[in-house]
Amino acid sequence: MSGRKDQHDQGGRTEPRLGNLDGWDKPQVQAPRDELPHFGVDPDRRRHGAPPPRAPKSSKRGWLLPVLLLVVIGVVAFAWVEQDRLRGLVPSTELNDVLGRADQALHDGHLDGNDGKSARELYEAARALEPDNDRARDGLRQVGQAEIARADAAVRDGKLDEAALALNAARELLGGGADVERLDQQISKARSANVQPDGLIERAQQALADGRLDGDDGAGNLYRQVLAIDPNNAIALHGMDKVADGLAAQARKALDAGDRNAAAAIVDKLAVLLPNYGELPSLRAALVQAQKQDSGELADDLKQGQDALRAGRIDGDGEDTALAYFKSALAIDADNAEAKAGLGQVAQALIVQANAAIDANDSAHATQLLDRAASFAPKSADLAAARARLGDLNKRATANTNLTATAAGEDGDVGQASPAQLTPQQSAQIARMLQNADIAAKRGQIMLPPGDSAYDLYRGALAIDGNNEAARRGLQELPNLVSRQFNQAMSNGNLVQAEGFLGDLSDLAPGDAGQDQLRQRLAGAWMDQAEQQLGRGDRPGATQSLNHAGKLATGNARLQQLQARLSAGR
Repeated sequence: MSGRKDQHDQGGRTEPRLGNLDGWDKPQVQAPRDELPHFGVDPDRRRHGAPPPRAPKSSKRGWLLPVLLLVVIGVVAFAWVEQDRLRGLVPSTELNDVLGRADQALHDGHLDGNDGKSARELYEAARALEPDNDRARDGLRQVGQAEIARADAAVRDGKLDEAALALNAARELLGGGADVERLDQQISKARSANVQPDGLIERAQQALADGRLDGDDGAGNLYRQVLAIDPNNAIALHGMDKVADGLAAQARKALDAGDRNAAAAIVDKLAVLLPNYGELPSLRAALVQAQKQDSGELADDLKQGQDALRAGRIDGDGEDTALAYFKSALAIDADNAEAKAGLGQVAQALIVQANAAIDANDSAHATQLLDRAASFAPKSADLAAARARLGDLNKRATANTNLTATAAGEDGDVGQASPAQLTPQQSAQIARMLQNADIAAKRGQIMLPPGDSAYDLYRGALAIDGNNEAARRGLQELPNLVSRQFNQAMSNGNLVQAEGFLGDLSDLAPGDAGQDQLRQRLAGAWMDQAEQQLGRGDRPGATQSLNHAGKLATGNARLQQLQARLSAGR
């Protein structure tokens, strides 16, 4: 059986057949047409089988929009959290411009000055923009080295005053060093060589007879110049002993009179003039004892001053006010930081009351309050802002008075005068002043130079427009800016500059209690420097450092130990 079924068999599977394949490649012969009608079939309509399944319509992607929204929110949140780091990745056009001008000034030899164009000023302005900028830090170091070279050249040319100026700048920038000490000795030696000892001795003896013991033309300084030329000069050595005896007598007299501040100042002068004077330790001990006696009264005054502040007894007649107690504390210790801060708090309370009076249109009362605050906090930033508001109130009051008079003459209704409109010239002037104030603030020119300092420029803008928000905000932001600049100066080891910033801060925000921490920190740095100077035998430098520390931390135990070590020559 072949398994193939007959073609007529209908009951099974029919196998496919190809038919006759002979002549498959020959041209086909068209079959003759018959008489039946002919129908054509459109190729597009031929059915080749079941139509392919239609692709389902794409559904709307409803999940896409929420996902995109979440991504956007995530990016915004990341940018907000990391904004400082991202900002650091963007090059600062202003910073690069300042650094470029600083480099050019250094190349041109314009090292220092007060015109805002010197290399030192520009590098310090760059540090204000970006405190950790290595290029600015290295630039300041190069300026210091250039000042050393300038001082060296001036010494060789005999220009001692010019050499001293350059050396002082180098000391501020470099914080001392072997080159600074070497040049200091060379300048002193060169100056001594130009002076005749005989003439100095005659002047010193006359000053001693006249009672002029200290000062540039005092007997002590003149005798010291003689000893710089001739260290074994017997007349000068005996004269120095007489000067020291005279200063010691003045210090004891001040202590007996209860004037501890005057006694302390005299003892400090004596320590600078003759650090090994035999009675210096006993004088310092007497000062400490006097301080202990005063400490009880001082603490009581400070406590009662704070109590009066909390009770609202700010100032006025009588001695039971915060102002009276803090003034009494300063009479005991003129450098007491807490008492100074208390006076600042009194000023701040008066300024708050003055602002309330301005809000109530009570110009007269506000003027009285601000005048009282200005008597012991004249440079307060808040005081300047309040005075600007008061000036604007007075201008509106004058305009209302004129409007009332005009309306009365015309039998019309009296309204309120609208705020004065600034002229285009005034608006442009304010814009320039604000721009210059911002630049001065970044350069560290907070209170100086007069007229071009950030403080004066912001006040000038407020004098034109007392309600200018940018000027008021800039003025009141100065204390925060100065605090940052103080911290930067401390990081750089520039204690002289830091002390200047601390003075600016005490002027701008006299009631800020946080200044005491900054003051103690700076005093500690001065004492660290004094200890290092004592270790290498630099007694004059240690004396100056301890004098700085003494102004900041009166009665500090470590300070007294270092002063005793200085007096003992250890």
